[in-house]
Amino acid sequence: MSLFEKFEDKSRLLKGLLEQSPRDPFSVSMDEMLGPTRAMVKGKEIVLAGTNNYLGLTYDEGAIEAACDAVKSSGTGTTGSRFANGTYAGHKELEADLAEFLGYKHCIVFSTGYQANLGAISALAAPPNDVILIDADCHACIYDGCQLSGAETIRFRHNDPESLDKRLSRLGPEVKGKLVCLEGMYSMFGDVAPVKEFVEVAHKHGAQVLLDEAHSFGVFGDGGRGVCERDGVLPDVDFYTGTFSKSLASIGGFVASNHPELEYLRFSSRPYVFTASPSPANVAAASAALKKISTDSSMRTRLWENAERIHAAFTQLGFELCAPASPVIAVKLKNKEEAFMAWNVLMENGVYVNLAIPPGTPNAASILRLSVSAAHTNEDLDVVVDAYTTLSQILAKGAA
Repeated sequence: MSLFEKFEDKSRLLKGLLEQSPRDPFSVSMDEMLGPTRAMVKGKEIVLAGTNNYLGLTYDEGAIEAACDAVKSSGTGTTGSRFANGTYAGHKELEADLAEFLGYKHCIVFSTGYQANLGAISALAAPPNDVILIDADCHACIYDGCQLSGAETIRFRHNDPESLDKRLSRLGPEVKGKLVCLEGMYSMFGDVAPVKEFVEVAHKHGAQVLLDEAHSFGVFGDGGRGVCERDGVLPDVDFYTGTFSKSLASIGGFVASNHPELEYLRFSSRPYVFTASPSPANVAAASAALKKISTDSSMRTRLWENAERIHAAFTQLGFELCAPASPVIAVKLKNKEEAFMAWNVLMENGVYVNLAIPPGTPNAASILRLSVSAAHTNEDLDVVVDAYTTLSQILAKGAA
């Protein structure tokens, strides 16, 4: 048997879909960036509505200047891991700033958000006496962290505290450590977890909570500290993970906690010990973005105004939406073929969004996933609404 034989079924499926599609939605190249919401793609100006640039800070002057200064003073890379030679003063300063911003005592910066979850979960839980309980719709990095840990992993129904309660109730006395993993806002559909209820259920059973606020950091809460801040349970979350690649407009990730034992991860988390640390430019850009988030709430206000406008417009157009208004707005299509067609219609009309199909989506849904930005102008949003209006007319004709 060839190593590649296992890929053949998926390859045939993708090839069949791409043969009917004028473009490959999974390899779009932004040939020239024109700003946080516009790019040139094959000679055409496109509105970017699938970039996760929630606060639009990728072109923030302060972040750009900080990144440039960091390259000049500290070079282009660290050439080593945090555990060896790759920890610079900037890493420590960013950890302290993130901890202060969130109100936690400890914080560890990782090279990516993916590795933050991978590294935290795999180090915190271990067989045979620890159990991890995860929301069924958790991100792949959380699943991979569970697998790397080797601990028994139990799924509970998505956004269902009662389901978690039942599963925790069934655990026997031999279980010593219980880690519950969930997300603030889920990246595919844009639905939001009832974090307060989950924390209460977990702590009732002596379990600890790891909350991934990757897509909700900077977005939810009065201070932009995530869904747990909005729900009033920020201090009660045991492990708070996040990424720099969304609202913080950089690359990297972090884990924060009030547990002093978090520091054990610095010598026991393989993705921390054996991965090169974030570059000086990435750290400096994230630090500058964090300062902007902590002092300027207008970006969050604009983001929510944009999100509510788009959600209302899509509702009026008759699209099947996957969740209430949030910065991620997903439209559900009938099947993969219709989703490919719809994605191409939007591109033809100057709008880029994410196409997501099974098996990479919850409930085997085929969706067009749009992410709103505070940087989207009214003109940008007009283009988006016009493109979706054209799409709704085409879908209506096809259904007639």
